[in-house]
Amino acid sequence: MAIKILFDSDIFDRQKFGGISWYFTEVIKNLKTKANTKTTLPVVFTENLVLQDKKLTNKLINRLFYTKYTPQILIKKAPPRLNTTLTRYYLKQQNFDVFVPTYFDIDFLKYIGNKPFVLTVYDMLHEILPHYYLDDKHTVPQKLTLMEQATRIIAISENTKKDIVKIYPHIDANKIDVVHLAQSLEIDEKVKIDLPKKYILFVGYRMTYKNFICLFNAAKTLLKTDPDLYLICAGGYAFKPEEIKLFKNEGLSDKIIHKTFEVNELFYFYQNAQCFVFPSQYEGFGIPVLEAMACGCPVILPRYSSFPEVAGEAGIYFELNDEKGLEDNLKKVLENEDFRKAYITKGYAQSGKFTWKKTADECFEIFQKAVQNEY
Repeated sequence: MAIKILFDSDIFDRQKFGGISWYFTEVIKNLKTKANTKTTLPVVFTENLVLQDKKLTNKLINRLFYTKYTPQILIKKAPPRLNTTLTRYYLKQQNFDVFVPTYFDIDFLKYIGNKPFVLTVYDMLHEILPHYYLDDKHTVPQKLTLMEQATRIIAISENTKKDIVKIYPHIDANKIDVVHLAQSLEIDEKVKIDLPKKYILFVGYRMTYKNFICLFNAAKTLLKTDPDLYLICAGGYAFKPEEIKLFKNEGLSDKIIHKTFEVNELFYFYQNAQCFVFPSQYEGFGIPVLEAMACGCPVILPRYSSFPEVAGEAGIYFELNDEKGLEDNLKKVLENEDFRKAYITKGYAQSGKFTWKKTADECFEIFQKAVQNEY
């Protein structure tokens, strides 16, 4: 069945780098290889690193626009407006079979007419942990509106689907399909980064539900007693004054290090770590779990949310917020090399079960079902 799929630019206007934009980039890239399938992504300008890296946008246009001479006000406002205008144009033309919004902007509802659309729900974080999003008055109602009106819904884990129907039992569970994500890291032997020889790894933002403080409290005694052990925080923002004060008060200012990275460098952090710890209080899926395992890095994480679904038997689990349980697992990995190697082996096997081709193929089947209005 030939099919024309129209995406919007929403997530690529919001994210310079992130899991959602990575998901759509990989899906679009794989769909482009399918016969009788046309994908349209109305992006004129973008700062999104993943989209540019996968060569799905015009790099020449971006280089001409994003120069040191470009006023910041233009960089911030002009590209998203142009992309939105182009999306509206394609919607009004109606020359597509199914529309795929990339986030929760409801503007397209004014232009879509009777065409079907497929919504991806990444998590129910705003609904489950609302105290972290008191200033966000739009995501929850907009997401609900789109879930109610969507022809079909893609949930990125069984856990996310379960959360949707638990919170909103009036939404038909039969129109929700589960499609797992994958990871995209590639090992480049030319990459070398100055890192300690022995370190625990934390990746990404440390705020709120990401629960970095749980890891800090679990690791601080180990960091104090082992002169060779460090804690690396890769990505996210630089340490805030309150974090610096906390590290100083514990005498750990020199043992906790923040590092930035380029897209092609992240594998090196995983590959050389003793272990990766993901203490998050909630994730819709958790791509970093697969990234770490695919790079030969043992993963320590809560037995909660979507984590058991993604990590399977390759996860080293502790109960959510259990700092003592996390500390015990850190000791096992750091002190028992056979234990560590066993989980590296399990991680390779588990991460191999998830591929972007599989993700894209399953999405494609759902887009077809939406066009045919099948349940």
